[in-house]
Amino acid sequence: MKHYTPIALGMALVALAPAWAQDSIYRCGNEYTNNATQARERGCRLVEGGNVTILQTTPRPAPAGGAAPAPAPGGRPSASPPSAPRVDTAEQRARDTDARAILEAELRKAEARLAELRTEYNDGAPQRTAQEQLNPQAYAERTAELKAGVARAEADVAGIKRELGRLNR
Repeated sequence: MKHYTPIALGMALVALAPAWAQDSIYRCGNEYTNNATQARERGCRLVEGGNVTILQTTPRPAPAGGAAPAPAPGGRPSASPPSAPRVDTAEQRARDTDARAILEAELRKAEARLAELRTEYNDGAPQRTAQEQLNPQAYAERTAELKAGVARAEADVAGIKRELGRLNR
């Protein structure tokens, strides 16, 4: 039977100490805790395998006067702080006109792309290529890709129209 020296045992204990010191870490949505009771109450999940690094941040200083900035009309936060330089009304109108022209051009391109995709998609029955005649799976994949492309193009058109609507207010 081998006898281990006290030095060897001491070194082994020192090497294992970090593993013993590690508490269980629980994830609660985007938050982490090592409090098991709190984790059980909130239905958190145990984080297994890997290390968790938590960075402490300092809270942002409160605005002068202690009050939060009031949202702009319509519930959206103001686009620029009160200390930002003011833009001449004529220059702002020119910027708005440029933005509208850019969005209208983007809308025309998005609508043309949507029309192309709808034509190619052909209501779920696109024209089969010679290769797809031999491979039905490739046809099904292309059909699914076209369907997703049509949905994306429709969302793009709707988004651009929303932006134009915001400019027209």
